[in-house]
Amino acid sequence: MAERELETLEQLLNYRFVDKERLQTALRHSSFVNEQSESGLQDNERYEFLGDAVLNLIISHILMFRYPNLAEGDLSRTRSCLVNEVQLAELARQLRLGDFMELGKGEIHTKGRKKKSILADAFEAVTAAIYLDSGFERAFEIISELYAPFLEQIEMPDQYRDYKSRLQELVQTQLKETPLYSVVDESGPDHDKTFQVELRVGGTRSIGSGKSKKSAEQAAARKALELLEGH
Repeated sequence: MAERELETLEQLLNYRFVDKERLQTALRHSSFVNEQSESGLQDNERYEFLGDAVLNLIISHILMFRYPNLAEGDLSRTRSCLVNEVQLAELARQLRLGDFMELGKGEIHTKGRKKKSILADAFEAVTAAIYLDSGFERAFEIISELYAPFLEQIEMPDQYRDYKSRLQELVQTQLKETPLYSVVDESGPDHDKTFQVELRVGGTRSIGSGKSKKSAEQAAARKALELLEGH
């Protein structure tokens, strides 16, 4: 790939590589390498593997600190909405990764530069390239910047709620009471317990379960909110 093309992509990424070969590897599809079997070139599949892990860690970190009261299950679901083929392919399109990729003739013929799977994999690979080139902190900065608009626009209000706080506000305003939580059951081995929590407030009773007392309380609060708001 021409150096000028790499510089264009670096500008779009807002990052200049110390070792440009890492970026070239991230953009090299296996179909291209297979057509040049004696070249000794490396395709981007190993970078995809690493980039997937780096992306999940970065987005997990962002969500943990951005939404400190979000339960574990909701954190996982929210992350899956942000780190999936559709979302990664969209980020890749914004960076025009398809224009810079080295593809085999077959993939070019079948419009591989626009395929979601190829674009998503390329975004993961580029993430890994940045991580290998400058470490986690710099990769975190770049990915956080790229994801900022999506974090602001994502529309999953129920998944961002702290159900306990919302219930507390509701019952204090309407019922002048405080919700009472109590653990009614624990099951499973110590390393994999499941808790059941009972919640009582204003004549309403609900049961929630979870892998921690906190998540079980959140589940109970969610059910109580559904009951109270339903009335």
